Amino acid sequence: MSRFTNDLNGSTLLLDTENTQVAQRAKKVKALRESGIEPYGSRFEGKVSLGGIVEKYDDMPKETLEAEMIASKIAGRVISLRRFGKAAFAHLRDASGQLQVYLKKNLLDEQSVTIFEKLDIGDTLGVEGRLFRTKTDELTLEAASLCFLSKSLHPLPEKWHGLTDIALRYRMRYLDLIANPEVKKVFETRSKIINTIRQFLTEKGFLEVETPMMHPIPGGAAARPFVTHHNTLGLDLFLRIAPELYLKRLIVGGFERVFEINRNFRNEGISTIHNPEFTMLEFYMAYADYKVMMTLTEELFARIALETLGKLEFEYQGQKIDFAGSWQRLSYADAISEHYQISVEDLNDIKQVEALIQRSGISSEKIDTLGKMWELLFETGIEPALVGPVFITDYPTEISPLAKRRPDAPHLTERFELFIAGREIANAFSELNDPEDQRGRFEAQGAARDAGDDEAHQMDEDYLSALEYGMPPTAGEGIGIDRLVMLLTNQSSIRDVILFPQMRPLTATATSANSENIPAN
Repeated sequence: MSRFTNDLNGSTLLLDTENTQVAQRAKKVKALRESGIEPYGSRFEGKVSLGGIVEKYDDMPKETLEAEMIASKIAGRVISLRRFGKAAFAHLRDASGQLQVYLKKNLLDEQSVTIFEKLDIGDTLGVEGRLFRTKTDELTLEAASLCFLSKSLHPLPEKWHGLTDIALRYRMRYLDLIANPEVKKVFETRSKIINTIRQFLTEKGFLEVETPMMHPIPGGAAARPFVTHHNTLGLDLFLRIAPELYLKRLIVGGFERVFEINRNFRNEGISTIHNPEFTMLEFYMAYADYKVMMTLTEELFARIALETLGKLEFEYQGQKIDFAGSWQRLSYADAISEHYQISVEDLNDIKQVEALIQRSGISSEKIDTLGKMWELLFETGIEPALVGPVFITDYPTEISPLAKRRPDAPHLTERFELFIAGREIANAFSELNDPEDQRGRFEAQGAARDAGDDEAHQMDEDYLSALEYGMPPTAGEGIGIDRLVMLLTNQSSIRDVILFPQMRPLTATATSANSENIPAN
């Protein structure tokens, strides 16, 4: 017999056929059907939203409600039920809000009385009746008839504490949404953020497009891919790590402004800011450069904040963030120089940088190039402290294989990353459109792969062919949607902004939802 055990607020519940409450509810399902009542109903027309009722009538005086005899038809999940003799009070909740319902046997028809007797917390109920106010002045629907829409076989989490087991909340998101209504608001905000992005870019003349999710060559980012196999073609394919190279093919083809809100897949660790499946916005603009993208990003983020929060200044995990005005620009080299108290001149001396890494006690195994050393210093000592918003600019060419070189400093690129609250939120650059230079970069990445860097970019001859037909000067940017949602909803873990984050499957012998040993945060 299969058994699933959850630890809710320190008390163990066995959710199987031996569980007393489950068995009792199953008996009620049988009894309902024997009475000619289907416990899993069908279409329920004419339903009025509970939030709409509250908004319209919550301020209406008791006397007016009594005089007007306002009839309503509602439906929702029973989230509380208080019985006393032949009557009961229940609260129903739908997507818009909740409303109290008064149930009394002598006001109900025979079928509704049977439903009343078999009703449990968690059931979905249809109710028709009239509005009135109780002695405590709470807006309430007095039920005249009931309709079973869905019977819940499992009890909901304890009312006052909700569902607090973190791993269980992610694994059973549907239960999390029922027990913790505030979670729903996070995902409503997420939807609003994405819709605002679409509207903003469309107004700017960008065209939304779709590119493949299975690639013959993983490209557009430094990451380990997931591998799949196409049976008919008889070849391995890779789940998309980025749509970049396909979007730039469209710029070659004549589209001048394109964007894609895309799902990416990277075979990497799980943490508070990493999920192997995540959402990105990527957009490309012909005849522009990375400086244009900085201004556009400031405008976009300000628009999103105003649409979702109604303000430009807000707090994230105790840190004050302000999207107003023009944001700080700081070069990669200057950031390292200021933090580690080393001159920019010495930063270009590999021996000086090696000595700095040793003095700082930073592990640097298998790092023997200057660009990689800069990257190690930046990510270790600087990145976590960048409250921002701040644009870090002019990255080393060695770690930017798809970005255009700075004409005045070929060892650097026209690239920026946007950091807010110690996290990279966006990555952009003037796109490399010289096919000869791009081939050389790919070859350097290939050498890095041969030396053991399994995240280095692979050679892509088809993309090089596209560049050989000529791509106009172009700027491109990627923005992490999940991290942006975290920021604007004040969530500390990426799992709190993804409806169904990746979890290790439970085995039949698992005894707790926490037994998987994957960090929940």
